[in-house]
Amino acid sequence: MSTINPAGALRGWPALLPVLFFVPCVLAPPINHDVAAVLTFSQRWLAGERLYVDLIDVNPPLIYVLNLLPAWLARVTGIDAVAALQACLMVWGAGVWLLALRVCDRSRCGPVERVLLAVLPGLFVFGPGYDFGQRESLMAASALPYLYAAARRARGEAPHGRIAAAVLAGVGFALKPYFLGIPVLVEIGVLAACGWRRWLRDPVPWVMAALWLAYVAALLVLFRDYVFGVVPMVWDLYLDLTGLTLLNTLLVPRIGAATLLLAPLLCLALRPAVRPRRGLPVLLGLAALGALASVVAQRKGWSYHIVPLELLTLALAGLLAARLLDTLDATRRLTAPVLAGLLGVSFVVWAAENDQAPWAELSYGDSDVAGLTALLRRTAAGERVLVLSPQVSPIFPALNYAHARLTLRTMNMWMLEGNYRTCLPDGRRYRDVWEMPRTEFFVFRTVAEDIARAPPAAVIVDHYPGIPECNDESFDFIDYFSRNPLFAEIWSHYRPAGELGRFRLFTRVD
Repeated sequence: MSTINPAGALRGWPALLPVLFFVPCVLAPPINHDVAAVLTFSQRWLAGERLYVDLIDVNPPLIYVLNLLPAWLARVTGIDAVAALQACLMVWGAGVWLLALRVCDRSRCGPVERVLLAVLPGLFVFGPGYDFGQRESLMAASALPYLYAAARRARGEAPHGRIAAAVLAGVGFALKPYFLGIPVLVEIGVLAACGWRRWLRDPVPWVMAALWLAYVAALLVLFRDYVFGVVPMVWDLYLDLTGLTLLNTLLVPRIGAATLLLAPLLCLALRPAVRPRRGLPVLLGLAALGALASVVAQRKGWSYHIVPLELLTLALAGLLAARLLDTLDATRRLTAPVLAGLLGVSFVVWAAENDQAPWAELSYGDSDVAGLTALLRRTAAGERVLVLSPQVSPIFPALNYAHARLTLRTMNMWMLEGNYRTCLPDGRRYRDVWEMPRTEFFVFRTVAEDIARAPPAAVIVDHYPGIPECNDESFDFIDYFSRNPLFAEIWSHYRPAGELGRFRLFTRVD
């Protein structure tokens, strides 16, 4: 069965305009804050610090392993690490696009659908805009060739490139355990369409399962500190950090809106009238349901968590609309690129409406990231910096742009946030050292030890600790850590050097 020819399918340049809108957005500053923070940790890991011992984070290790490549490229070539990461992401995006074109079947497609399927991978890769490079956006784009291949596997076909698509998707789904519901639902859909015997002989699910089992074995052998050290901390402190219940997560406006759109679209995809051609729409709908389960299970409602749900829902809506347009007499091959481009505009509208691209890029010059970057370049460019804040942004990517190195063992103060979600029963602002839980004492001890062992050039302190007030008394990071004599001695050598909004910057005075 034939596959989409890139030269032919992409000849209609109007269909590419929505993709071309996003490309400068994802390359312009600011890079996503979480993406920048993960890159920094991989750089520190490559430089000799121990992951999950000296570098503590809630994320499983796969994303840090993948970021070793741009970290290594930056190290050996001397180019900026952010530029190296963006180059790697562009190469990955091109690979995703080419693989999707290889496995996708066009023999049953009308002209509008054919062009839309050809440009959809570009919209998945670049469409997340500011969230470009986040684990959710990586997963969603990596899953698309797998979904294209799954539609053909459901018909009993064995498309070329299906093993590569399975490996790519398997890596994407392994980035977070929450993602695994997507391939489970998709494989149920494939099994229901092709039958047990054919499904059992299909190598795709077994390739993905073998990859995941190998990853679990690597966790138990190579990353025991994560399994037995970080996972218990995540369970105790991180899962309930926002306080959202499952129902409240569903009521987050973006999640609720996507769910309300997905429901009728999936009903349309399941109509008996489209049974002979309903494979891909149904599988996109099942994948969107898996993405919905993922975002609800995480109970955060953060922007990037919602990206796969929205991308898959928009893809399903676009595909159904393309098929409808292909049935209209007015639709001709010459107009197909224009119509497909108009369907792609829905991704642009989605990104703009969600206050992401291009607004974050256009307003960068006046942003906190740009301001903090300028402040760090004047006072601590290329130096070590201690940050006491519950925030990841704008600390990242400002540290990356200033080539400053975070000394904190975590990305922010999430451990203290988790330990002080509620006020102490006796009304005290801070616990005494002897009664601190293990995780709190770890932060209290290591911050003091690290600042004493190698005093940073600058310290950034957040006015707002992300911890509730108790008895009208705010949580103050400097007061808290100054109870440690080691920290207090070193802190006496720091003086105010600047302020930006909620952040105060101190530099060392010998």
